[in-house]
Amino acid sequence: MTHNLRADTITIIGHGGDEIEAYLAVPTDAQAVGSMVVIHHMPGYDEGNKEIARKFAANGYAALVPNLYYREAPGASPDDAAATARNLGGVPDDRLIGDVEGAMNHLKSLDNTNGRVGVIGYCSGGRQSFLSGCRLPLNAVIDCYGAFVAVDRDDPPMVVKAVIGEAGNLSAPLLGLFGAEDTFPSPEQNELLAAALKAAGKEFTFRTFEGAGHAFFATDRPSYRPEAAVEGWKDIFTFLARTIA
Repeated sequence: MTHNLRADTITIIGHGGDEIEAYLAVPTDAQAVGSMVVIHHMPGYDEGNKEIARKFAANGYAALVPNLYYREAPGASPDDAAATARNLGGVPDDRLIGDVEGAMNHLKSLDNTNGRVGVIGYCSGGRQSFLSGCRLPLNAVIDCYGAFVAVDRDDPPMVVKAVIGEAGNLSAPLLGLFGAEDTFPSPEQNELLAAALKAAGKEFTFRTFEGAGHAFFATDRPSYRPEAAVEGWKDIFTFLARTIA
């Protein structure tokens, strides 16, 4: 079933009580729906991520994309905002968690949601999705090719610490979708994460797509792989039907 939907640019309360921009898409013909926080990729809060939010709404889920770069570059284009954020070293982890928590709280406050919230992230957002699942009480976590979960990045000004050590705190089932030809994360790095999750007794499912590299969901990029993306979306909605619907 394809749902009618409404999509708006709104303001939410993020980390430290800051007001930040966000994009909200909700089905208008359904009640008690699950909700998703969509964490944008490193290239920023762009049309591709807003389309993902609308896809969730069309499939019966409320979805909210917080603009993680809003403080650094309010009103800037996605490319300019992303460049500014990278030059400043990226989004601090504590601030990221505060913004995701604010998005989670906003979704729970909506009249037609059921109080169950998942998180999904792409690229840097995949790492941030995993981290959110380790620090917040979520109901589902989806990591789409999250880089630097299992290994550090030391490339100033972007210095990113691995978060694999927090695997024991994961609060919800995890779905990981990866490309076999990716290097960050590589299949070997994903195996390290799987081993950590197994050791911690956590529920997770990983799927690696042959012929796909990084950003295979990104329809506006040369990395797009339609076969992997179609199968990946099937996996996502099957997972969400079990965890937050």
